[in-house]
Amino acid sequence: MTHSHTEHEHHHDEQHHNDHHEHAHKHEEHAHNHEHEHHHGHEHHHGHEHHHGHEHHHGHGHHHGHGHHHHHHDVSNMSSSRLLWVTLLNFSITLVQFIGGFLSNSLSLVSDALHNLGDSSAIFIAFLAGKRSKKSADSQHTFGYTRIEILAALFNGVVLIAICLFLFVEAYERFVNPEPIKGLLMLIIATFGLLANLISVILLNKDKDHNLNVKAAYLHLMGDTLSSVAVILGGLAIWKFHIYWIDPVITVLVGIYIIYHTWGVVKQTVDILMQKTPDDININDLKQEVETLSDVENIHHLHIWKLNDKQVHLEAHINLKDNVNMVEMMKIKAKIEDVLRKKFHINHITLQIGYDCCKGNNKLIVESNK
Repeated sequence: MTHSHTEHEHHHDEQHHNDHHEHAHKHEEHAHNHEHEHHHGHEHHHGHEHHHGHEHHHGHGHHHGHGHHHHHHDVSNMSSSRLLWVTLLNFSITLVQFIGGFLSNSLSLVSDALHNLGDSSAIFIAFLAGKRSKKSADSQHTFGYTRIEILAALFNGVVLIAICLFLFVEAYERFVNPEPIKGLLMLIIATFGLLANLISVILLNKDKDHNLNVKAAYLHLMGDTLSSVAVILGGLAIWKFHIYWIDPVITVLVGIYIIYHTWGVVKQTVDILMQKTPDDININDLKQEVETLSDVENIHHLHIWKLNDKQVHLEAHINLKDNVNMVEMMKIKAKIEDVLRKKFHINHITLQIGYDCCKGNNKLIVESNK
């Protein structure tokens, strides 16, 4: 399950980037100045070498990053306080459901409580990760801290799936040996859980498409809301008709629902951490597009990856047909960047440009990083 709608929103932002550049620039002035000093130092150092082109672009890629950071920054500010309130609300539900589950002897209520506990800690991790990932890049973490959010989303997903598997075992034991359950108490507690969950879902609904962690927290809460509805129905059936076996059945159905939704987030985070080529970019199409430019002999040693759920990076070697001067080389580089940005929505580009370079080792994908 990929969240391409998120990406397209961002790509749209990227294309209108020039309009918003001034605005983004002001918001990130400190980081911008810091980067600039670094780049000037670098350019000065490599003044007349081929790497000048390369370093110049870093400035360019960095500007694009600005638009992204500004956008992400706002979302994090919006969602941080909401995530904290949702966490507190969820911890309170968890406590009430655990007590209610043990008193009424309902496994589905305990499963709902465990699910809620998983979610509460997941949402709290999302809150902490969101705060940490806003730290600007430093000499030890030149990519910044944005990947913390990806790690947190992965951890959340794995914990939630593990909780579900544990509940399946418990549900099987209950199904084989049904036990009497206090349906009315179960019903009252589940109704309380449902109301608190609905409030949380409404609080997070706005931010869910901007941030993988808020999305993970939102999915948790949607699952909670649905499971609370299921437990309410189960409570009614047990209270009125004493159908005790419905309790473990609901437990299993809720677990399957959670795993189904969580798997998509887990897959997406693993893809990002494995630096997989984004699903919407076809490497062969990209190669063709770049190589149709009249000055380009070939593109090789290509790497495309996502830093987080929005920011796409590319690095590659470009072999030119002619031994051109620096000014010409810069013009060609600008053309290549234009193609990569407009057609493939790549917002951080690093190109190493040469003439007659990498002889005998100019494969598109390098087999080892020697």
